Amino acid sequence: MKNDEDFLMDFAPDHPPTSGPGNNAEPWKIMIVDDEEEVHAVTTLALQGFELHGRGLEFLHAYSGEASIEMLRENPDTALILMDVVMETEHAGLDAVKQIRQELDNHFVRIILRTGQPGQAPEREVVSTYDINDYKEKTELTATKLFTLMHTGLSLYRELVAMDRSRQGLEKVIAASSTIFELKSFSQFAKGVLQQLGALLYTRRDAMIVTEGITASIDDSGEFKVLVGVGQYEKAEGANAPDVLDPEGLLLIKRALKSRSPQISDRHFAQHFVTKNNNHYVVYLATDSRIDPDDEQLVELFCQSVGLAFENMGLHEEVVQSQRQMIMLLSGSIEERSTDLRNHVERVAGYSELLGRLYGLPEEDVELLSVGAAMHDIGKISVPEAILNKPGRLTDEERAEMELHVERGDKLLEGQSGEILSTARIVVSQHHEQWNGRGYPLGLKGEGIHLYGRIAAIADVFDALTTTRCYKQPWPIEDVMSYFRKQAGVQFDPDLVRLFLANIDEVLAIKARLSVKSSRTVPDSPRQ
Repeated sequence: MKNDEDFLMDFAPDHPPTSGPGNNAEPWKIMIVDDEEEVHAVTTLALQGFELHGRGLEFLHAYSGEASIEMLRENPDTALILMDVVMETEHAGLDAVKQIRQELDNHFVRIILRTGQPGQAPEREVVSTYDINDYKEKTELTATKLFTLMHTGLSLYRELVAMDRSRQGLEKVIAASSTIFELKSFSQFAKGVLQQLGALLYTRRDAMIVTEGITASIDDSGEFKVLVGVGQYEKAEGANAPDVLDPEGLLLIKRALKSRSPQISDRHFAQHFVTKNNNHYVVYLATDSRIDPDDEQLVELFCQSVGLAFENMGLHEEVVQSQRQMIMLLSGSIEERSTDLRNHVERVAGYSELLGRLYGLPEEDVELLSVGAAMHDIGKISVPEAILNKPGRLTDEERAEMELHVERGDKLLEGQSGEILSTARIVVSQHHEQWNGRGYPLGLKGEGIHLYGRIAAIADVFDALTTTRCYKQPWPIEDVMSYFRKQAGVQFDPDLVRLFLANIDEVLAIKARLSVKSSRTVPDSPRQ
């Protein structure tokens, strides 16, 4: 058996590792676990310059089995561990392996056991008992053999990670396909496409889809929008592509749109595809390394295969948008029966959307609330115009007739399916309920009133107080804010009132954008 000096000498590179040009690709994380400083030093020296798929090595150093566990907790993306067996205890390395696989549930990292005392941990016993990937005596590990271990272990790790990413992408695709008629389906599917494509190419998951199609469309300046993004582009949805891309990436996307063909550079990839209804999309990826020629065809076929799905989902989105537009038109036409409620529908929808977003609702729920709020007074279709446009105070009989618009609106939506109309029915039936239980028609109280109803109530009353009506002049904004403060916890949800008033500048911006001027002279009546 060779002594430690012989072992250290054998680490002198007899065949230096292959080295490629330096790049900015994320390196492979390699953890060296050994209680001897010399082992760390010679291992690092032997692997100096090692690269695989354009990625170098980043070394992590642990000097005990216990320390390796903590280090792996902090670096779960570690690709390979060179683990000594005998350290703080005679079986510290084996205990660490067990913890990694069982306690940390990490089955991706490749573990290679190295021992200078094979008699204390017989190979056959260890291999059959522990989930390791190789077992080597330190004396047999020359630089060349260590290079081979690195290449094999990292390649396997890469494959396992890619398979897992592929699985995650497929799960999203399947989930989106099964819920195609849900509002969020298109976004889910698009993100799934990006994850799946990244897995196919073994690339990091920094990717986006931009479009010049009808629904997301090029804006007035001709700049195309980010439809969806993952990785560093996760929060870029709806942004102008030039605002989030570097010049090279932007140029590739423009070339892909113009040429209708794949565009590849050293660190960027852009694939164009078009649907049958002539919507054009570009899938863009920031890659770790140049895409292999064989992968180019794979990507092209993949994008072609998802084109039909995008077309179907895009058509669905257009149907949803058309449905929303029809709802807004219908609600607006109802309000047009009243001589002074022009743009009321849009403002109530806008205030509700803002308050829902400030409250922290998911974006899809905010969209539903906005459309539902636009329908809050749909029941007024049955209210006589003489009552709607009466300039003075209503009689008890007239007020009773007016209040019936809630129940009549609820009846109109009864039995309707779909998230939009279901949300609208909640708003219609509960926007006149009050926090203290003295509202109508159900007398609901506190959080027994649906959140959508509580939000719409604030939006509706705010617009009524701040606009000209047939029976009143608009109140000064200071008086309106004072009214809401007094009614917080009485008529309105106090938390929502505080949130609404804390963002009054945004509220007033919506009002200014969606208001029309009126020259009508009306009495200053207290009716709301």
